[in-house]
Amino acid sequence: MQEDQDVQETVEAQEVHQEQDVLEAEEVQEEQDVLEAEEVQEAQEEQDIIEAEEVHEAQGVRDDESQIPDEEQPDVSEPDQEITTTVESVVEAVLFASDESLTEGRLAKIVETSAKQVRQHIKNLNDKYQANNNAFRIEQIAGGYQMLTLSPYNHWLKKLLRIRSDTKLSPAAMETLAIIAYKQPVMRADIEAIRGVAVGEVIRSLSYKGLVKIVGRAEVLGRPMLYGTTKKFLEVFGLNTLKDLPKAQELKEPSS
Repeated sequence: MQEDQDVQETVEAQEVHQEQDVLEAEEVQEEQDVLEAEEVQEAQEEQDIIEAEEVHEAQGVRDDESQIPDEEQPDVSEPDQEITTTVESVVEAVLFASDESLTEGRLAKIVETSAKQVRQHIKNLNDKYQANNNAFRIEQIAGGYQMLTLSPYNHWLKKLLRIRSDTKLSPAAMETLAIIAYKQPVMRADIEAIRGVAVGEVIRSLSYKGLVKIVGRAEVLGRPMLYGTTKKFLEVFGLNTLKDLPKAQELKEPSS
């Protein structure tokens, strides 16, 4: 009986040991799978950013190639001449510069003429625009007059508005871009440590917009990529060099 009991205990001990081995093996495999998934994701994000930079650089090359050297450009400059202003041209200039409709009375006051004369000048201008096949007219809007583009050109104007919207940055993108601008060259891990959230997708979006690029690799384990800003970043924010960035003490906290 004692021998049978010893055998039983030995078998149970072996089974427990085997179960522990299986559990440990599963845990090791799960950890390995997680690490591999993270490495694959990071590699894919880095590849996407590299491709975005290549697309942006290729676009820049095409833009440069499409430009004619200064010495080959035809001289289209006109000799300096004195511009003679008329009441009609002043009406046109005021409406061209205004981003809202202007009433007859307001136009008349600005141009220093009568409302009747304003109406006549607007009619004359529209007749000229139509004769020259111009893309705009002076229209009556909200009780006043405003210079507007004709509706057949909406297709191309929508593209312009889409391009403008593509350049808008979300608060998350602005925060990430600010960190890169002030901390560059900076690793993604450092950006995430400051923001407290993952920034891979945001960095990729900034790269596609041409505002951020890979500037090297850090001399640490894994050689992670370092990020910095581009020439387009300076152009968009009206900076000559990075030295023109506002100093930390000059920045004001947003009002609550």
